[in-house]
Amino acid sequence: MPIREAVNPLRELSRENLRAHAAEALTRARARSTVLTDAVDDEELTRQHSRLMSPLVWDLAHIGSQEELWLVRDVGGREPLRPDIDELYDAFKHARADRPALPLLGPAQARAYVGEVRAKALEVLEKAPLEGRRLTEAAFAFGMITQHEQQHDETMLATHQLRKGDPVLHAPAPPGRRTGRVPAEVLVPGGPFVMGTTAEPWALDNERPAHEIDVTAFVIDTFPVTNGQYTEFLEAGGYGQRRWWSEAGWDYLRAHEITAPRFWQREQDGWWRTRFGVYERVPAEQPVVHVSYYEAEAYAAWAGKRLPTEPEWEKAARFDPATGQSRRFPWGNEEPSTEQANLGQRHLSPAEVGAYPAGASPLGVHQLIGDVWEWTGTDFHGYPGFSAFPYREYSEVFFGPDYKVLRGGSFGTDAAAVRGTFRNWDYPIRRQIFAGFRCARNVRPSERS
Repeated sequence: MPIREAVNPLRELSRENLRAHAAEALTRARARSTVLTDAVDDEELTRQHSRLMSPLVWDLAHIGSQEELWLVRDVGGREPLRPDIDELYDAFKHARADRPALPLLGPAQARAYVGEVRAKALEVLEKAPLEGRRLTEAAFAFGMITQHEQQHDETMLATHQLRKGDPVLHAPAPPGRRTGRVPAEVLVPGGPFVMGTTAEPWALDNERPAHEIDVTAFVIDTFPVTNGQYTEFLEAGGYGQRRWWSEAGWDYLRAHEITAPRFWQREQDGWWRTRFGVYERVPAEQPVVHVSYYEAEAYAAWAGKRLPTEPEWEKAARFDPATGQSRRFPWGNEEPSTEQANLGQRHLSPAEVGAYPAGASPLGVHQLIGDVWEWTGTDFHGYPGFSAFPYREYSEVFFGPDYKVLRGGSFGTDAAAVRGTFRNWDYPIRRQIFAGFRCARNVRPSERS
């Protein structure tokens, strides 16, 4: 049986429908940016809520700056609107901790600027040829900017989680469990599959090219590790036992006096957490979130397992053994629905494990997309044949052992910015991001066929 990857239906759209699709994606991203920035007053918009994050107003204007650079100036060939602010909003010029001291656009100026840029960008979209140039083929540049804005929306959502004060964001609670009894683990058969993509028009450079990779049989958790399971590690003294931690992880743990996931607090009646200004009991059946790579790695060791490698994670998420095809998403090739994944800030927390049976992979692995980003045991690097596009600073400058790969997206990730091939990366110490994990292990001799 030949192995192959699925083709994105986007490639079948007419030019008119492709423009409409790109415009809708841009509009959805901007609506979310507006919610996140209108939720607070001007003082909070310009305040730095954590040295780990930019002021919200910086993110907003940076979104506009990137859109101007790529869509208005490059694709559209228009005159610059604000060349004087290019350096202020270059993410590589100024560290996040230093950005509040810059002469940034104020809230009213930032909103006016991004509005003017968007009007120009939509004019460009109406006229730009969507073929003949790699940057505009299948509206790639518009998809790239959509994803960029949605990524900053998730960053701004993380800033909201770090802010002090009463809740300002509101959303319905996520669904509860809707599956019956399912196995705790799934055996993923060994053999080759197609990893990465060549067929996905809006895929970013680090997802390319598609390549065949052979993965040895392994076992992976059906669901992400839950708060209840993680609490068992806490109660067993896991944070005080050196044997579960890597040297780097133990050093970081001790230096920063970390004793639980970020935002957790031990009370007399159990564990509580702060979630977007709400103080609540930690829900046992939701995936654990706000844990670093080091914490995930230590839990896995305590459980007698390990973190999955990135190829293992992707095979569990995409490979259909019945057809030999690598799907776009675990459930198939269609875009995510509300029945398949917890995405897009529709809810303000992960859903209980078992809440999305329609989103399971062909092998029976659940909630691989949405809810929590999942740490893998793999350093961030380019695939064989990698080529930076359209600029080195998106991916290539981050390659190496300093960054670990995360997969799958979170409840704060939009569908435009996650798919079965999408790759996120961060330092292994990061805890403010919406990251959790699931475990994997090698196949035992008794399980081999």
